[in-house]
Amino acid sequence: MKVLKFGGTSVGSIENMSNVKSIINDGKKKVVVLSAMSGTTNKLVAIAKDIADGKSNDALGVINKLHETYFVTIDNLLSDVVLNKTVKGYVSSVFNFLVECTYKDFSELLENQIVAQGELLSTFMFNSYLKQEGVSSALLPALDFMRIDGFKEPNINYIKENFQIVLNKVDEADIYITQGFICLDEEGEISNLQRGGSDYTATIIGAAIKAEEVQIWTDIDGMHNNDPRHVENTRAISNLSFDEAAELAYFGAKILHPQTVTPVRADNIPVRLKNTMDPDAHGTLISSETSENGIKAIAAKDNITAIKIKSARMLQAHGFLKKVFEIFETYKTSIDMITTSEVAVSLTIDDDRNLNEILAELQEIASIEVDKNQSIVCLVGHSIVNHQDTFRLFQILKDVKIRMISYGGSNNNISLLIDTEDKINTLQKLNSYLFELVTL
Repeated sequence: MKVLKFGGTSVGSIENMSNVKSIINDGKKKVVVLSAMSGTTNKLVAIAKDIADGKSNDALGVINKLHETYFVTIDNLLSDVVLNKTVKGYVSSVFNFLVECTYKDFSELLENQIVAQGELLSTFMFNSYLKQEGVSSALLPALDFMRIDGFKEPNINYIKENFQIVLNKVDEADIYITQGFICLDEEGEISNLQRGGSDYTATIIGAAIKAEEVQIWTDIDGMHNNDPRHVENTRAISNLSFDEAAELAYFGAKILHPQTVTPVRADNIPVRLKNTMDPDAHGTLISSETSENGIKAIAAKDNITAIKIKSARMLQAHGFLKKVFEIFETYKTSIDMITTSEVAVSLTIDDDRNLNEILAELQEIASIEVDKNQSIVCLVGHSIVNHQDTFRLFQILKDVKIRMISYGGSNNNISLLIDTEDKINTLQKLNSYLFELVTL
């Protein structure tokens, strides 16, 4: 059995839903994971923010407008009178719940409950649409089997056991529809896998059922070799290894959630990236296979903060780095890049929610310098640190101010920290040299 995930744009219009139906309706059993309709999650986040800010009237305005939008979509999608009425009833119950939320005190749980409604709406609507079109389908509620533990990692044993229980409760079908992104936490409360989490849902399910393949369907034909928003004439990469894909996803490739390949790599379950608007395109196949050495792709990650930590006592002070890392661990803040010298350590973070508290503790043991508005440019490919032409990268970037370099920590990744204002120029220069055969 395969697991297919479709993103928000894939179910964001009547035409796109029809495309998805054509893709999945091949008579073979599969699990289909859906995101919320495009734009819905942003609206739900805005509703939660208005409630948090005490702007209940603003939240009600967004709720009512979104409710109307869904009714228009239902009328265009469902001509069957009974199904139309049923779906409108369900949708109205969801929006009544959202209205009730505006009278409640804001909490993280309330926000999670609000944001979860997008996937519940899209799956109920799409499953009803398939029934109207005579497609054999059944709805599997993700909140009945998808769960994370205290470390926000998928509880695979729980998921595997309960997925089968849920599957056994519904009528047999060719297509089993479920929600991406949403889950329960260790306490049994509604939570989520963060933005882009529907990809993660798909591979978690794929690992739990030992899927033949996991397919991620979006509006772009695979993982590109550079950021098409900033660089012209990028191209899809036909094959990537799990390691290469993980590096690109973590360091900014928006097509994949950073944890997507983690659940399936141990069982060597391939992940294929496909374009809903061009189903015949090859896309990108992610597997354990490695191809040629050298740089395959470039990604960039913004909103990076660089911290230089300098201690006059660091020389031969064995516990200094331990103290530094313990501070970041206390505030559950991950470090992306790190370089050290005898008297200083420089590192980067992409989560600055606890930055002030972190800096206050660091200043007790060292002097601190902070640079914001930084970007990490990541170059990825099999064994690139050993490639004979890698050194030429630094010649092409001789006019770019490079703040840090991570080289050798991974054989498949070289990362450069630069000012964000230099990012586009850097991406374009690297693209010209690496992929357009421009010589130095």
